[in-house]
Amino acid sequence: MADTPTPDLQALRDQIDGVDRDLLSLLNRRASLAQAVGELKKHEGSAVFRPEREAQVIDGLKRVNPGPLKSDGVAPIWREIMSACRALEKPSRVAYLGPAGTFSEEAALSFFGSSIERVRCASIDEVFRSTSSGAADFGVVPVENSTEGVVARSLDLFLHTPLFIIGETSLMVRHNLLRKENTLDGVAAVVAHPQALAQCHAWLSHHLPHVERRPVSSNAEGARQASLDPLLAAIASERAGSEFGLHVVAPAIQDDAHNRTRFAIVANPHGQPAPKASGHDCTSLVVSVTNRPGAVHDMLVPLKAHGVSMTRFESRPARSGQWEYYFYIDIAGHPDEPRVDAALRELRGVCAFFKVLGTYPIDVH
Repeated sequence: MADTPTPDLQALRDQIDGVDRDLLSLLNRRASLAQAVGELKKHEGSAVFRPEREAQVIDGLKRVNPGPLKSDGVAPIWREIMSACRALEKPSRVAYLGPAGTFSEEAALSFFGSSIERVRCASIDEVFRSTSSGAADFGVVPVENSTEGVVARSLDLFLHTPLFIIGETSLMVRHNLLRKENTLDGVAAVVAHPQALAQCHAWLSHHLPHVERRPVSSNAEGARQASLDPLLAAIASERAGSEFGLHVVAPAIQDDAHNRTRFAIVANPHGQPAPKASGHDCTSLVVSVTNRPGAVHDMLVPLKAHGVSMTRFESRPARSGQWEYYFYIDIAGHPDEPRVDAALRELRGVCAFFKVLGTYPIDVH
């Protein structure tokens, strides 16, 4: 039998119930205003989702937050509020690497909120195809991991797709060993995405040194297979474990305790406008230069000359057989800023290949 609350506790609970009713009333008022905005956008032909506007709303609320609610808690709350309001205009169809329970799904929900139509794809290639064809409004693809580096397939696909980046999000990646049986005994194979197997190499070598490591299309697919075969163990998230009814045999087995994965949010420029400047922006490029002495140095000179900070620099072979490379570059700022515009114009002039992959707001803490 439950304890009867003290009068003071009951009084506080009654106050909380009253505040909750007030919040619900205010949220419905906000939803009505969002619907009115949606009608105006419909007449103007404007996009439903504007990442720079949502970033500005959240940044503004963080600045005026009086506490005790922590500012880091403001963003996920308001993303869900905006997601629910946005869905009243039109639910966004978001493609990502499935099945249910993947880190890509978690990234999609973190960025867009839960009021979306989920388009689960079997591969990163399918995410790009679904978004390019219009089967999805947006795609979520992994681009970089703090332990294993870039996700090569995503970078390669950016070269040959019309899609552009309109946002980014990153997740703390916590890998768990999941199984039908709550024991390490009798594991015949560990199934997971190749990146996850690599990120847990040291733990697997120490605890399961003679067990087969079997790559599959996603960690959630590994969890699905493990739910059907008691001899298999999967590396996946707690969400995937709950989805497929698996025990967490060993938690947090990733080699790097601070393991993070960065995801790009992509869209088709025919259906989604490029984000305007938000005040905290990143511009992503892919370029190449002719193979001559000093070419890479000359490529970086315009950035330095105009005071533009480069925040990321990666190279990928061009597969031409001539030892040529594509360079993936992130710079701080938006092309609407004169110094960034000037730097990009000069950079384009010294490059054999030049493509802006997107300009988008970034989260600042």
